[in-house]
Amino acid sequence: MTSYSDPSRPAGADPAALADTPDEALRRSLGVARRRFLSTCTAVAAGAVAAPVLGAAPALAHGRDHGHGHGHDHGRGQVLVPPHKRGIILYTVRDATARDPLASDLPSGFREVFKQLARHGYRQVEFAGYNQHANAPGGASLESVQGARLLRSWLDEYGLRAQGNHGFIPSSWPLTAEDKDTFKKHLEIANILGMDHMGTGGDPTGSAYRADWDVAADKWNALGEIARREGIKLYTHNHDSAYGFLLDRGPLDDQGRPTRSSGIRKLEYFLKVTDPRLVWLEMDIFWAHVAQYKFHTYTAPDGSTRRNVFDPAGLVTRYNKRYPLFHAKDGVVDTTNGMGWDMVPFGTGDIDYTTFFSRVGLSHYRNPMVEDDNSPSATDPAQSLREAKISYDNMAALRRRRR
Repeated sequence: MTSYSDPSRPAGADPAALADTPDEALRRSLGVARRRFLSTCTAVAAGAVAAPVLGAAPALAHGRDHGHGHGHDHGRGQVLVPPHKRGIILYTVRDATARDPLASDLPSGFREVFKQLARHGYRQVEFAGYNQHANAPGGASLESVQGARLLRSWLDEYGLRAQGNHGFIPSSWPLTAEDKDTFKKHLEIANILGMDHMGTGGDPTGSAYRADWDVAADKWNALGEIARREGIKLYTHNHDSAYGFLLDRGPLDDQGRPTRSSGIRKLEYFLKVTDPRLVWLEMDIFWAHVAQYKFHTYTAPDGSTRRNVFDPAGLVTRYNKRYPLFHAKDGVVDTTNGMGWDMVPFGTGDIDYTTFFSRVGLSHYRNPMVEDDNSPSATDPAQSLREAKISYDNMAALRRRRR
């Protein structure tokens, strides 16, 4: 298995560099696939010549609709998240996009939700699929070229930019022809929507074993190459287990699998064995903190128990531009639930986002997306969009601490 030892190595064809060029900006503003754009330009030319480590303290119970958590500096220092980088994953307001507009006066379907999020101040969205209520404009599924064009028109209408999607990653490996075609269709949709990134809400694999992560790396390198040819950065996401320790050392169990660890974490290993030109990561900061709470010791090859406390921001800074996206998801400390944290709206919890964003830097490159799995409510249909506003205001208020 190839190891890519230089996490920040430059490359002439690096999509991060391409994204900054005037031609690339024009292509995305038009929603045109890279190949089509380049062929068009060639023809024209020919004719014309990422509580514990970060210092968050336990807090008393928080209501879901008010209050500011620890570690949030709302003074007059440097803005930590520029206005054009403030985003939200639409999973947070999935009840609103799925709502029947004929049965409610609340914003319903993609178009009305885009309008409301833009009023809140958001400038970016990350999709979590392309389905909405059947009675909303455009119908139930917009997972097509025609649907993407309609979505793009609404995004443009309300000054929003699509920055990613938790969508289709083929389950087959080696890739079946059908899966490859479907993957390419999703890349075409991403280009129409003007995305720089396309990814998944899952982990590359749920396994604890190095051999399975090697297979996942091969698959993601291959998919990343297909995506790069279309001008898209392919990214994976994390839950807590993906930042647990990799089993990569003996002794072996009765199935020949390793039972101990060298101390490397699963996604950290994945970063080392995937090509930095092809595979990118979105850190879910909440789940990274759950991993920090849960996975702090491992059994070394000699059988001893060793301690290694996870530092999410430290990993991001070490791999730098491999992390273009974040899920900005907050939590309050809860040592009784097995995870160490309970989700709350962004800025009302204990995760020290002032320190996190200050440490990881590159504020004009990173794309933090507000997420709260628990915002939709069966008893309060207005809650998710209301909390989206609270989260936006708290993100906008983040300032670097003055020394």
